[in-house]
Amino acid sequence: MAINGATELYGIMGNPVSHSLSPAMHNSAFAALGLNKAYLPFVVQDVAQAMTGFRALGIKGVSVTIPHKQAVMQYLDSIDPVAEKIGAVNTLLIDQGAIHGANTDWLGANRALSEKIPLKGASVLLLGAGGSARAIGFGLLEAGASITIASRTPEKGQGLAALLGCPWLPLADAAGATGNILVNATSLGMAPQQEQLPIVSEALINFKVVMDIVYAPLETRLLQAAKQAGCQTIDGLAMLLYQGAAQFELWTGRQAPVAVMRQSLLTSLGYNP
Repeated sequence: MAINGATELYGIMGNPVSHSLSPAMHNSAFAALGLNKAYLPFVVQDVAQAMTGFRALGIKGVSVTIPHKQAVMQYLDSIDPVAEKIGAVNTLLIDQGAIHGANTDWLGANRALSEKIPLKGASVLLLGAGGSARAIGFGLLEAGASITIASRTPEKGQGLAALLGCPWLPLADAAGATGNILVNATSLGMAPQQEQLPIVSEALINFKVVMDIVYAPLETRLLQAAKQAGCQTIDGLAMLLYQGAAQFELWTGRQAPVAVMRQSLLTSLGYNP
């Protein structure tokens, strides 16, 4: 794509952002649809100045990543109701200087899971109590699922369970839980902890679908064990892909080229056909 005076700019703000796969994903989508748009990484330390800069420069949309998902909220002109419930924003839509905040993390998780199983009425064991677990939890409630939180840290886990109005278990006791869906929203399984399982493999027979948000490695030990237990599995790229697709559609009003975006993610991670 040729950059010219009519090119619209988008990007991702965070610190760090050099590892982000979002530029490859979004630029591949813009190119696939022939859109005169470009997506750049923005290393941001001062959120207030960055938001002023986005307005002044006419940036059209921004992805928000760690550690700024909460900090940006005080600089918004409007916010999506679900993002407000979650207490975090990962997407900015900017129109004539007005900034609207949204959260597509929950949309990404729900879309990935709903391809495998209906979410309304489903029972979910959600492992973890960090930002990703929070977004996934609120999204599952929006879809009509019931949730149990299991986490290593009682204070965080019990706090999130109270917000979601659901039960909490110590992660060590999660092996006795049953349900339709298991979601790993912890870092267990990610390098350098790639050999660790967040739950004993014997417990996986209690679930129909297992999703891991860890995407490096793409097939974690949890997903390997889940396949052996006869579960349907969802890899960590699915949530990343679908939250990005939701961002793309919010920004452009066009249907995201999901297959192109997934291939760009796989290529970025070194998985070539």
